[in-house]
Formats: sequence, C-alpha cells, structure tokens
Amino acid sequence: MRLLLRLLSTLLGLAVAAAGVVLAIEMTASLARPGAPELIVPWRAWMAGLEPVSWSRQPVLWTAGGVVVLGLVLLLVSGSARRKDIRLSDPADEVVVTTSPRSLARIVGTRVRAAEGVTAATVTASRKKVRVRATGRSSGDPDLRPKVTELVRGVVADLPMPSRPKVRVAVVSPKDRR
Repeated sequence: MRLLLRLLSTLLGLAVAAAGVVLAIEMTASLARPGAPELIVPWRAWMAGLEPVSWSRQPVLWTAGGVVVLGLVLLLVSGSARRKDIRLSDPADEVVVTTSPRSLARIVGTRVRAAEGVTAATVTASRKKVRVRATGRSSGDPDLRPKVTELVRGVVADLPMPSRPKVRVAVVSPKDRR
C-alpha cells in the first residue's frame, strides 16, 4: 500500500509541476507579447468555449462529483498506508518506543537459528503474530517443535511489549524443505 501511495504522490506531483511550468510559460509569453497567439496551450479558445457553460449544468456537476470521489479515494488510500510499527512499553511518559516487524523477526530468528538442532529458520512477525518455520537437523526429532516454541515465547516475553503476539511454530525436516 505504501508503494501505491508513493507512486500516486509522485505522479500527482509531476502533473502539478508540469501544469505550473506550462502556466508560467504561457503567462510570461502573454505578458511579453499581448495579443500574440498562445505558445503551448490554446487557453483563449478554451475560455471562449467555456464561457457559455453554467455551473449548474449536468457535465459540470458530474465532473465536480468525480473530482470529489477521486479526492476521497486518495484520502482513504493515504489513511490506510500507515506504518505497521510494533509498540513497546514506554520507559517514561514523554517517550514512545516502537520497533518494526522486521526487527522483531530478526531478534527471534537469530535466537532460533542459534538453538541446538536447528539448521535454518524463517521468521515473519507482526503486532499480533510471530510465525516461525524452522528446519531441524534430523528428520525424527519430536522434541524440537516444543523446544523452539518455548524459545520463541521466551524471546517474546523478554521484550517490553504491552501485549504479547501469538506464536506459531512449524518444524520441517531437511527432506521436506525442498
């Protein structure tokens, strides 16, 4: 969603900048040579064509409604493109501490990969869930999943988080990894 917002803001910024450049060129040419034809945009012909159009005509109202709807859609897109930071417990009243889901996944992943019996691990984290997919050294270690689950719960419990995310652990054998 943030990529879409960045793309839209870049395109709208370029459109406004281009319109500003064209307006500056046209106004400078119009002031320098009064009565001369337009350079880029035939704005005098457009003004003459739009002069008899009333604000209460149907196409004008539909265009205005479309612009309002487009503006509301852009507001919704920008409002939903917030960062997904994970809030930690505040050390003081004036201090707000957050971390990113990627940082939380790195902390958990480092500890899981260092655990005995684990050869590789993939971790994804959010404010509500921590998902771990660990690969064990041997294919028949039934104690590895509970051990990794307790390790992940311990790592999450050590962090100063006001609410604990759910922990999901899946352990696969090296043969299942392919």
